Amino acid sequence: MAMPSTARRRGLLAGVSCAALAATAPALSETRPTFNLYGSTGLIDMPSGEAQPDGILSTSVSSFAGITRTTLTFQITPRLSASFRYEGIGDWNAAIPEADRVGVNKFSTYYDRSFDLRFRAFDEGRYMPSVTVGLQDFVGTGIISGEYIAATKHVLPNVKVTAGVGWGRLGSYGSFGGFGTRPDFQPTESEGGEVNADQWFRGDAAGFAGIEWQPTDKLSLKVEYSSDSYEEESEDRRIFDRKSPFNFGAEYEVSQGVQLGAYYMYGSEVGIGLHFVLNPRERVSTGLVDGAPTPIRPRPARAADPDAWSAEWVTQADATSLLRNNMQKQLDNDGLLIEAFGTDGRTAQIRIQNVRYDAESQAIGRTARAMAYSLPASVETFEIVPVVNGMPLSKVTLRRSDLERLEFAPDAATRIRPRVAVGEAGPPIEGLAFDPERYPRLNWSFGPYLRTSLFDPQEPIRADVGLRLRGQYEVAPGLMLSGVLSHKLGGNLDGQNRSVSGLPRVRTDNYLYSREGETTLDSLTASWYARPAGNFYSRVTVGYLERMYGGGSAELLWKPVDSRLALGAEINYAKKREFEQGFGFLSGDEAYDIVTGHASAYYDLGNQFVGQLDVGRYLAGDVGATLSIDREFENGWKVGAFATLTDASSEEFGEGSFDKGIRINIPLTALLGQPTRENSAFTVRPVTRDGGARVSVDGRLYETVRHYHAQELDDQWGRFWK
Repeated sequence: MAMPSTARRRGLLAGVSCAALAATAPALSETRPTFNLYGSTGLIDMPSGEAQPDGILSTSVSSFAGITRTTLTFQITPRLSASFRYEGIGDWNAAIPEADRVGVNKFSTYYDRSFDLRFRAFDEGRYMPSVTVGLQDFVGTGIISGEYIAATKHVLPNVKVTAGVGWGRLGSYGSFGGFGTRPDFQPTESEGGEVNADQWFRGDAAGFAGIEWQPTDKLSLKVEYSSDSYEEESEDRRIFDRKSPFNFGAEYEVSQGVQLGAYYMYGSEVGIGLHFVLNPRERVSTGLVDGAPTPIRPRPARAADPDAWSAEWVTQADATSLLRNNMQKQLDNDGLLIEAFGTDGRTAQIRIQNVRYDAESQAIGRTARAMAYSLPASVETFEIVPVVNGMPLSKVTLRRSDLERLEFAPDAATRIRPRVAVGEAGPPIEGLAFDPERYPRLNWSFGPYLRTSLFDPQEPIRADVGLRLRGQYEVAPGLMLSGVLSHKLGGNLDGQNRSVSGLPRVRTDNYLYSREGETTLDSLTASWYARPAGNFYSRVTVGYLERMYGGGSAELLWKPVDSRLALGAEINYAKKREFEQGFGFLSGDEAYDIVTGHASAYYDLGNQFVGQLDVGRYLAGDVGATLSIDREFENGWKVGAFATLTDASSEEFGEGSFDKGIRINIPLTALLGQPTRENSAFTVRPVTRDGGARVSVDGRLYETVRHYHAQELDDQWGRFWK
């Protein structure tokens, strides 16, 4: 819709005047960046040129005029950030005649999912403002799509101004011309989820501007001029009356990481915003509560007590078992189990299982301390071999004299690391003896569970709650039986409807498993892990693999200890289980089975980023590839994203066009303040469909193996002495 000439002049004047002010002001200390109602860094409804501190993860909930937005934003790097948004627009079809309420107009509340990307191109300097280029809703239905270039500059230590130019939605009020013609995008004619690159920075453009004053560390006051006309919402559907382009707001930091805002929007509406801001690098505010480590027991000088340095004790028949028991007493409080121990009097090798520490380097350090406390003085070389699922993963070799000399040295972790060798586990030391009482071993847990389905097109949040019993019986090193039994207490996951799909229903009927199953056998498997050759690891799993599928899975991984690269291959046979999740499988027309497989490449990209590429056949028979990139923080937090493209067309896939999502892993140590290897992992998908789906198998090799290899130990080496 054409804007009045006065609106065009007003938009151009606001953009130009604030840009000039930003360019000429001196550089001053920056105030903290704040969030807008879209959940990204900005003013009120408009973006700004700033970026959040590196690694910041935020969740925002905002509402005005019946428009509610829930946004997850992650500052991926100091310059790049991404957002996933779920928006609900109330009274969507209130102004639509009853006869026309079909297609996209059938919803009383319209739910929309979108992704944003922002890149800060320039940092703020003495004369230069910080400048950010952004794409809003660049993968989605296009309902709120827009692009922008925004600049922000401090004019006083606590006052900053923003000016920018927007396209799409952000160029719809006060337009002053643009580049080319912007293609129309009709959500009723698309499955959504496609990259709308042909729209970027095309069509009419308009200026926006604003000013923010932070009179205290906790309070922010904002005024902005908006270039969004809200044509669909205010004119076509009459959801609210947009009377003015000006917005006013006040925000207050209620507590650390919690920001609350109130706004007067577009001359007619009141809005609110709530932002939860988290720095994954930080642990709980109370710190980490843990027992003191075993002290290093200094050896007597060789000249003063030569007998203490004699290795004749190694000939005693029970020496190995006595020393192993003494060290286990030291390690009991640390949650470290000795699988095997052996020594020749000068070198000692210990194989450990870490069931407590999320920082593997800390487990290595505590083991070294226990060895230095318990072993005779003649033992100078320590070989620590971490074992997971019966597989020795690496060998950490260090000298006892280095431990003694550097325990209390300044910057002790940095100084001892060059003296520590991390290599292949290799053959066991002569005389290595396994603890005969270590196997078989039963581990189990019992507690509540929460199973969720987020951002369903008909319902924002669905969930089931219940009780869950987990068990693992380790028969022998590398051989284990595992099972999960659940009982549903209540929920609404069974309220979903079967979606339209052009592919076999390998995931879209998962609601039937919630509807039909009350007390269920979620999984029951037998697994065998092994080291078939140097640098190679293997896994074979058979049984009821997950809630929906049973069958078998075999995997082989090549991963040298000192390599950033790993290569793997996996093949699976999956057969669809009965909806009640007992011991049976579906039969007749509902029966389904398939052979799937993938070749995988994993690479540690450095700077806390890990990439993974999987190529192969998926559960619905479609063939393609999945690219995943995760950022892993030293304390175990992980935030990543993935996308899968296969030979299934967007029409066959259905709404969303292709599989994509965000995954977050939260170490419970960060929440509880106590060491634990438990974590909470969840995946956010805009929509669950059948294309690009894989069978879920516990204990895949890459994540099982890599944490005791050189790169990962180095990432957490600061906790070696803890």
